Amino acid sequence: MIRAARLVAHGRPPELVQARAPTRSTGEAVVAVTAAPITPLDVLCATGTSYFGAPALPYVPGVQGVGTIVEGGHLAAGTRVWFPSSAGMTAGDGSLAELAIASAAELVPLPDGVPDELVAGLGLSAVAAWMSLTLRARLQPGEGVLVLGAGGVVGQVAVQAARILGAGRVVAAARSADSRERAMSYAADDVVELRAGDDVAGLAARLEQACGGQVSVVIDPLCGVPGSAAAEVLSEGGRLVNLGSSAGATAHYSSATLRSRSAAILGYTNNSLTNEQRSDALTSLLRHAARGSLTVDHETVEWGDLPDAWARQADGEARRRIVVRIS
Repeated sequence: MIRAARLVAHGRPPELVQARAPTRSTGEAVVAVTAAPITPLDVLCATGTSYFGAPALPYVPGVQGVGTIVEGGHLAAGTRVWFPSSAGMTAGDGSLAELAIASAAELVPLPDGVPDELVAGLGLSAVAAWMSLTLRARLQPGEGVLVLGAGGVVGQVAVQAARILGAGRVVAAARSADSRERAMSYAADDVVELRAGDDVAGLAARLEQACGGQVSVVIDPLCGVPGSAAAEVLSEGGRLVNLGSSAGATAHYSSATLRSRSAAILGYTNNSLTNEQRSDALTSLLRHAARGSLTVDHETVEWGDLPDAWARQADGEARRRIVVRIS
């Protein structure tokens, strides 16, 4: 028997239970999980209201995790790996258990020098930030970057990754004072406060002043008013990459704004990546993390605190990425 977090009702925290150890099929590996994050996607899927549909109950949540190979796959037993899961999106269990089943083709071996909890904290959100800058925006050295939602994991990584990739002026926008202070510690040149009562014109004016008219790339996990305002400050040939909607489901871009600057609005999702692309991106990110040039603000909780941590994430009270230490 193993420890597992089992979701038995939509919209409620999972229960901590004893469960039978999972068995693998061909093409799968058994992973002894050491750390797994509680992400907004986990919580959304568990509500039963996501566009994936209501997941069948009960199930073990957790869309990604870190651990060591027990058996299966092409990697040796004991190899440290990161792995994704489709728990909550399709049938099957996820990473919030002592043992998890992972697709052998999706395992990413980990370098030394990066703690399991930091790997779990970075994970897919970091991949999204990195690939938004490289694959979608095709950021060039010296170009100016504006990062919206700099308090979240995507935003934190995007600020640091823009620097790593050779951006020129990097400006962050965030709501809380803590998030703005953190963005400055990650070497943002300036930080703009996002306010509850912002209108598009007023926010665009503040962004324009902070960016100094040099915004080749916008990383936008917010949409809504911030996304609309950011489009107004794009430079000639600018690219806005949207990868979320936490500030609103829609944004508005005028035809004149886009055509006068030959600007582009681009969408991004990790779901479009191949296994190789995702593995290469995470490996690159972790290489920089091992050097100390990339991190993310995260909170590690113990197994017994998982239900409370889940509730804090669901209620919007979590101020940083929550990572559960499992073994």
